[in-house]
Amino acid sequence: MNKPLCIKTTVCSQYQRLLEECERALEIWDERRAEDCGSRLGGREAGDELLRLQAKFARAYAVLQRHSQDCLLCQLASNMEGRDSENSSNALSNSAMYV
Repeated sequence: MNKPLCIKTTVCSQYQRLLEECERALEIWDERRAEDCGSRLGGREAGDELLRLQAKFARAYAVLQRHSQDCLLCQLASNMEGRDSENSSNALSNSAMYV
């Protein structure tokens, strides 16, 4: 059975939506930056657009972070993820004793 990558996304639909918005904003910013670097065309308009896209990503990321700090479901999921990773670490260190 595969463990989900992030418990928050399976528990909180709002977190999932905000995460997708954040990822999309980052993709758009990266794509545009790559286009501008590849074409070697720049100028003030291109620079301004890149700054706008960067700010859009920064806002989306900040909203995502704020949500995960304020949402009780996300806090519970973070605690569960922390325990799971702690248990995995303990299991690895315990098995290393027998190697």
